[in-house]
Amino acid sequence: MTLASAPSTPAPPNAGGRWRAVVRALHHRNYRLFFMGQGLSLVGTWMQRVALSWLVYRLTDSPFLLGLVGFAGQVPSFLLAPLAGVFADRVDRHRILVVTQALSMLQALLLAVLVLGGWIQIWHVLALSMLLGAINGFDMPVRQTFLIELLDDRRDLGNAIALNSSMFNGARLLGPPLAGLLIALTGEGVCFLLNGISYVAVLGSLFAMRLKPRHVADPRRPERQGLAAGLAEGWRYVRGNPPIWAILMLLTVFNFVVMPYTVLLPVFARDVLRGGPDTLGLLMGGAGLGALGGALYLASRRSVLGTGRLITLAAGVFCLALIAFSLTTRPLLAMALMVPVGFGQMVQMAGSNTLLQSLVDDPMRGRVMSFYTMAFMGTFPLGSLMLGFVAERWGAGLAVGGGALAYLICAAIALPRLPRLRALAHAVYRQRGILPQESAGVA
Repeated sequence: MTLASAPSTPAPPNAGGRWRAVVRALHHRNYRLFFMGQGLSLVGTWMQRVALSWLVYRLTDSPFLLGLVGFAGQVPSFLLAPLAGVFADRVDRHRILVVTQALSMLQALLLAVLVLGGWIQIWHVLALSMLLGAINGFDMPVRQTFLIELLDDRRDLGNAIALNSSMFNGARLLGPPLAGLLIALTGEGVCFLLNGISYVAVLGSLFAMRLKPRHVADPRRPERQGLAAGLAEGWRYVRGNPPIWAILMLLTVFNFVVMPYTVLLPVFARDVLRGGPDTLGLLMGGAGLGALGGALYLASRRSVLGTGRLITLAAGVFCLALIAFSLTTRPLLAMALMVPVGFGQMVQMAGSNTLLQSLVDDPMRGRVMSFYTMAFMGTFPLGSLMLGFVAERWGAGLAVGGGALAYLICAAIALPRLPRLRALAHAVYRQRGILPQESAGVA
């Protein structure tokens, strides 16, 4: 079944009402397994993120080195994601995920050994961050494209993406405060150890799945494209599709000038708000609470219609809240402001993902999602370096607030193009039966 063959109108919700509509993707067994395994593992992932940033700042007292570690952890994704996208369109995605999750487990356990043994140095952190970045360069685009294989009904794809975001941010709500408590009590090493152990859950869920065979073209066939040709085809497809190109460009700017604010949160927690690792955990937990709310809101929506306008509004909420956060020195107000920051960030990112997956043709899905990964993670390291440099010289508040203001200006410049892009997207929706003819013009 292809997207083009999907029914023209979504099925009505069951008698369970709105809540059943919110969690409808969980009715699919394979997706349910994936959701539970990833949910537990992501709590450990967020614990590691907090512990790593606090460890780096404790070892170095340098905002620039915080940015450098962010750069080292993300730049391999920028280089490897396009290759991963080609592989995701050609090979067994399930096997790739088993390998990437196992390697991520080993990386976390190695960090735990180095920290608990008292041998950790900043170069260890940089090297292991680069290793994890390389692993994620393959894991993220493959995981995004694998999602559709877990669903028996593709009409639930948007809901599955939103529930994935809910899972990610539910873990974000639990992991950082727990990490802050453990760091204060035992140090960073226990967080890395628990993250390594948590990968058992996701590996177990992957092995428990019962997947339908997916046709994968044999790369040995002479008519099969080479790697370079596959990359070039993906690039031409993205450049020739204005709505997809516009979404990716806005995400690129977003992740370059705004999203690296996360690497500077230890600076705000310790030097601006005069707190400790518990303050850092609460800041990240506040953002997680807002993001969870944004993801659940997206999951409750029954149609992709209006998502473009929603993304625009979310960008404004995110930037204004982040500017206010960069100006405050009051811990409670800072934590409260992180809630709309997280909400706006999540609606922007997950909404963009939903639009991309709704617009892309199946044979190009892996390559388009690899460009999404590049926009999501590939530009982040460059932004981390830039914001780390600005924070080192002029302060974290100027770095974060200035980035949010710059993105707000970029989004305002892009606004006049939205009607034309919406019309092009609606043409695709009508072709695939997502948007009935009589709904043309609905924003």
